[in-house]
Amino acid sequence: MTGNPDNEDASNERDRDRTVIVVGLLATPPDYPARVAQRLAAELAGLLDERVNDHVRWEVQTGWGSIAPRRDGGVEALLADVARRREQDGWDVAICLTDLPLQAQRVPIVVQSSAARRVAVVSLPALGLGQLRAVRAVVPGMVKQLLHRPGTGHAPGDPEPLKQLVDVMAAIHRILDDSENGEIGLVASRVRGGLRLVIGMVRANRPGRALLGLSKLLVVAFGTAAFALTTDTIWQMGDALSVLRLTVIMLFGIGSLIAWLIVAHDLWERPGHGTPPELARLFNIGTVLTLCLATAVSYVVLFAGTVAAAWLLIRPSVLEQSLQPPIGLTDYLTLAWIVSSLATVGGAIGSGLEDEETVRAAAYGYHPDPGGWLDETGGSDTEGSDQRGQTDGPGLPEDRGLPQGRGWPDGTGQPDERERPSGR
Repeated sequence: MTGNPDNEDASNERDRDRTVIVVGLLATPPDYPARVAQRLAAELAGLLDERVNDHVRWEVQTGWGSIAPRRDGGVEALLADVARRREQDGWDVAICLTDLPLQAQRVPIVVQSSAARRVAVVSLPALGLGQLRAVRAVVPGMVKQLLHRPGTGHAPGDPEPLKQLVDVMAAIHRILDDSENGEIGLVASRVRGGLRLVIGMVRANRPGRALLGLSKLLVVAFGTAAFALTTDTIWQMGDALSVLRLTVIMLFGIGSLIAWLIVAHDLWERPGHGTPPELARLFNIGTVLTLCLATAVSYVVLFAGTVAAAWLLIRPSVLEQSLQPPIGLTDYLTLAWIVSSLATVGGAIGSGLEDEETVRAAAYGYHPDPGGWLDETGGSDTEGSDQRGQTDGPGLPEDRGLPQGRGWPDGTGQPDERERPSGR
């Protein structure tokens, strides 16, 4: 059954007559934040219609960018850069999602907004693990707070629309209202918020990618384990060592591997060159925890494979010639434990075979030098350019896909001679 053409025409006419409000949704850098922004943009217009105002027509435009303008400027520098982008593109309001851990006096900043500039920055790590779910709640609230709503008594910058976020979101502890400058911040608690920030940094750093980047290391470790399984001296060592000693050996092996990865691939963020000491400390915590998680999973995979190999290749009667009978599952688990720990140290050699860019992606602070905003349609620096590549939709062109790497100007995920990672 077809609808009434007159009703459809009337509905379309009403849509055209409604005021259009353009919301710019930015992500920096064009890596994990861009993935969150892409998913949010697909439903943001509907959320704004439901939670902010259903008498206007919402239009969402997206853009991706490298860290801008410099990390040492903190949230104020990022707000200024987003404001310039909003003015250049004629957006009514702009929201930026970033993976930068923002802080004010060592208290994590979840959101910082500027009503005078009609922009806001959301720090994804401060939201903890459920970041997409959290931005669905935060972004409409920020848009409501930044826009003037006639008839409501709320002027732009009024913190009243944000108070419910403090009540319903665990990540937000209180509101910092700087009425004189027209800026409002939503901050977390110092202790629990700091812990949530670190967990969120590991989440944003995508440890699964780091795990896949250690594939050659795992292959070398398996080879080392296979060789160690054929040595009866290793059998006797495993049988003679206590659980405490085996645990120490395991932790030493994993720790040595992490240290080797950091040193060999220059993953340690040093203060200076645009990175203040506090930010460098957070970056290094995120990097170390990401590597800890990735290497721990690698160790579990190696251990499981070693247990299976020992069970298939070494008969109990062969083990009884070196160990005290009877031989059971515990003996195989103990053997796999010490072999996996020793093989992990040997696997560090395999990390030298990994692609440099793949391993260095585990470094939280590994971003390119600032180069303006890089939009989804060109993969090129848009600062000072007439081609901004804006779209009304949320997605990226199918032939380009979501940006990989850290958003290099040539769109390949690799630096060119003009753009090199800072501080490397």
